[in-house]
Amino acid sequence: MEILIISGLSGGGKSKAASFLEDIGYYTVDNLPAEMMMKFAGFCAASSGRYDRVALVYDVRSGEPTDMLIDTLEQLKASGVNCRMLFLEADTPTIINRYKETRRMHPLQAKGLSVEEAVRRERALMQPVRDHADFVLDTSSLSTAKLRSEMLNLFGTPSDRGGLNVSVLSFGFKHGIPIESDLVFDVRFMPNPYYVAELKNKTGLDQEVRDFVFSFRQTHEFMAQLEKMITFLLPLYSEEGKTVLVIGIGCTGGHHRSVAVAHELAEYITRMGYQVTENHRDISR
Repeated sequence: MEILIISGLSGGGKSKAASFLEDIGYYTVDNLPAEMMMKFAGFCAASSGRYDRVALVYDVRSGEPTDMLIDTLEQLKASGVNCRMLFLEADTPTIINRYKETRRMHPLQAKGLSVEEAVRRERALMQPVRDHADFVLDTSSLSTAKLRSEMLNLFGTPSDRGGLNVSVLSFGFKHGIPIESDLVFDVRFMPNPYYVAELKNKTGLDQEVRDFVFSFRQTHEFMAQLEKMITFLLPLYSEEGKTVLVIGIGCTGGHHRSVAVAHELAEYITRMGYQVTENHRDISR
């Protein structure tokens, strides 16, 4: 079992870091008091492998003396738990700007301090914790994508760093656009196999329907433009740290044209080297 304690300054990026770890399979708990960490570790150890990777977020909201966290860290290590601590920080102007952008109060402002005074006080309070951290990460100049990359490099496995997974989803507009779609393409301009008697009761997975859909010039021109766009976009989404991209292909009912095009697109993206799943939401309606 692995336990990672995420600590640091308020506004340093703890919540985002925890969310990235959650994306790669960590079980995360926010604002867990240090006095409860040993009991929680025991619970995880007795869970038969359900909680192999755990991230515990700790900050000044707990109201505990920081030496309690340090003692707990040492106890966990002494008990044989693979326990490490990450300390996230940023320079004072960056933290102040982050609080301005979110319009939230710093936790220590409740004591009547200005944001700058609160940051200064917290920095002093958390210095002993920082001194005991296994990793210290300054997020002042890190974009969200870069922070995610840093977290994957530090705590991800090779499979966690696998990159962008693409889901190609066909659907019928009359049943609604899939809300999970990142990109949606409308192929209702293509001739409809539904009106061809021998194709009406088949689907875009049948070769006869695919041959019909791809027998038209506009279909080939559309696919050429679509493949060009996808070739351009996917590396950019990967660079920004996106892990899942859902591409929706829609026709009227979701049986013929969208299915044929989605299948063709999924095969193309697979040849590009990406992990691809192909789904046809309305094919059985």
